[in-house]
Amino acid sequence: MSRTPREQRPLVLRNANFRGLWISSTAGIFGTSVAAVALPLIAAVELDASNFAVAALSGVGFLPWLLFGLPIGALVDRYRRKPLVMAALVIRITVLMTLPVAFWLDRLSVAQLFVVSFLSGLAAVFSMLAESALVPLAVKREELIEGNGLMTGSAASADAVGRGLGGWLTGAWGASNSLLLQVAASTVSLASVASLKVQETRTASDNPGAARIFRDMGEGLRYSFSTAPLRTILLVGALWNLGGAIVVSLMVILVVRTLGESGAMLGFLTASTALGGTLGGLTVKRVTQRWGSGTVWRFSMLPAAAGYASLLLMTPGWGMVPGFIGLFLAGYAISMNVVVSTSFRQRVCPPGMLGRLGSASRMVTWGMLAIAGVIGGVLVESLGIRAAVLIGLGIAFLAPAAAALGPLRGIRDLEDLEPETVETGLEVR
Repeated sequence: MSRTPREQRPLVLRNANFRGLWISSTAGIFGTSVAAVALPLIAAVELDASNFAVAALSGVGFLPWLLFGLPIGALVDRYRRKPLVMAALVIRITVLMTLPVAFWLDRLSVAQLFVVSFLSGLAAVFSMLAESALVPLAVKREELIEGNGLMTGSAASADAVGRGLGGWLTGAWGASNSLLLQVAASTVSLASVASLKVQETRTASDNPGAARIFRDMGEGLRYSFSTAPLRTILLVGALWNLGGAIVVSLMVILVVRTLGESGAMLGFLTASTALGGTLGGLTVKRVTQRWGSGTVWRFSMLPAAAGYASLLLMTPGWGMVPGFIGLFLAGYAISMNVVVSTSFRQRVCPPGMLGRLGSASRMVTWGMLAIAGVIGGVLVESLGIRAAVLIGLGIAFLAPAAAALGPLRGIRDLEDLEPETVETGLEVR
């Protein structure tokens, strides 16, 4: 059946609700990327913190996923998602503003960096889970790959611009003052979410008490491990995140302290990852149609790990080029892997389970990011920067090996596994 002229238009133009989510997500990623460059540079340059503190700081923002991801996911499935996103954004804006204010008053400390990173991460758990659960309400099931591809691609573009601009601003304005840009971006996200007109039926009156919340948490965790496809994707993702995040947590120490490059160079270097992610998000639909989503999921992590390995080839000046090329390749591959795995989970998951599935999945995979920062800090203090990076790379390379040898090794299209995945026997209301 031929598509109507309206259906032939890009999703972001024909669907106002998706457009609002797209703008909110893109602006939010832009601001987060500025902070991702600024926070460790504040610690390393403005406060002269230890190598352990600089590395560990990269994981603190993900610690709330490990500690509170499950109960927050259960709450997201009980309450209307739009107000949750808006409340979380207001809290995040307020918390982040304390850093430039403390800098202006000459009261900024490493301890405050850790506290603000944790609280901002906690607000992000609410906003990201609720926003992700809104996507299937805003688009049709057959539009999920296109929608997630657009959001991932634009998010990667925003990530690239945010990191590049954030690195430059740390030199022009100071690392603390550059956080004002994240506050502005979060305000744009807030306005975009406020414009959404999605139909949500779940309300706070559905909440029967704490006992039910804990039961919901258990259901979300069991659902995440209920079938071989969900279980395999989750565990391989956790393994990848652990190794990759160890490497990423050491980037500031490697680039700024070991190679003697500027914060601007760090920002542009990490922006190359996001530029690769932009291309990955924009091309994932065509690539999966050609090779199959299962094939893309299995093999995308291998070039990603190889891209991270290029960091060990970098030397000052023009010797940074291998890092730019490698991180671009890593970003491209990671982006496609994320789109495929996210779309598969959203496709097979009943609407009433989306928040719990998202929280349980991210508790496992993103919880590794929190642990990786601490491990990276311990490794760099005890073994040195290059040995620490090598250990992270070794763990990261285990992920594509596990994917190639695991139960999904012969599957071309993950969508073919949908009937098995849906039949879990769990209550999803």
